[in-house]
Amino acid sequence: MATKKTTNRREFISTSVKGGLAITVGLSAATPLLQSFSTENNIPAHGFGTGFDQQPLPYKYDALENVIDAMTMELHYSKHAAAYSKNVKDAAAAEKVDISKPLEDVLAKISSYSAKMRNNGGGHYNHEMFWQCMQPKKEGNAPAGKLMEAITKNFTSFDEFKKQFADAGKNRFGSGWAWLYADGARNLKIGSTPNQDNPLMDVSDIKGFPLLALDVWEHAYYLKYQNKRADYIDNWWNVVNWNYVQQRFDKMS
Repeated sequence: MATKKTTNRREFISTSVKGGLAITVGLSAATPLLQSFSTENNIPAHGFGTGFDQQPLPYKYDALENVIDAMTMELHYSKHAAAYSKNVKDAAAAEKVDISKPLEDVLAKISSYSAKMRNNGGGHYNHEMFWQCMQPKKEGNAPAGKLMEAITKNFTSFDEFKKQFADAGKNRFGSGWAWLYADGARNLKIGSTPNQDNPLMDVSDIKGFPLLALDVWEHAYYLKYQNKRADYIDNWWNVVNWNYVQQRFDKMS
């Protein structure tokens, strides 16, 4: 049975959504796979290009149940993430950005754009990647092959990697993201960014090509975990889509 605190929290989110965040966003069929291009930071995009339109969620809202509940997924995707897509397109129109080109081009020189572009461009990119980084729960979920070899080489073991990555998410003060990324020398690294920043941005403290993204904003987990971010992160490993991470990693080879 839901506690009074949890019920109130759900009512608050539902009211907020209905009052201010409800929007309609057209979904295009798929994001085109682009040829590799280089950013201003000399960090290759390795064949992955992100458009400005929100893409369809690659699974049903309840597909990640027992780790992320359906209500959280629906609110997160259809309200929070959809708003970033709408707002980044509004910013692009105001700032004369060609949205036929990948969003990564803008992120690479985000210091030249407005705060609206930075917040919403980052929010849209981060969420488009986040959905792909997850899949329905798998027991014994772990990477394999060359990706596992690289993780072991850079972090001594998979367990140590998970600990360092989890710590990056748990210790991020306030809202933000935890990342596994490759730097310009293709070394794997772990870090975190505040708000909707990411390693592609020229203003970011960590810079590189993102391989794995974890959202640690409260709205990503609060309905199920309340303030227990550590529990959310510990359970999240069960739904990581290592095949997708492997695809991103392979593009660097």
